Amino acid sequence: MAFFGIPVSTTHAIAGSIMGVGATRRLSAVRWGVGKRIVYAWIITIPASAAIAGLFLVVIRMMTSGT
Repeated sequence: MAFFGIPVSTTHAIAGSIMGVGATRRLSAVRWGVGKRIVYAWIITIPASAAIAGLFLVVIRMMTSGT
């Protein structure tokens, strides 16, 4: 991900390493359902954080504008 300029957290590195090591032994050694849920959580986190921040921005602007 460094090629694209996207930061990689420790969680990304650890989860990827664990799945990679398990896959080198046997593909069935990895619980792919858990891995899929982790990836979905990573994908959802950024837009969800942006939406929550936007909501707070709207609320704060409404409170400070006096309307």
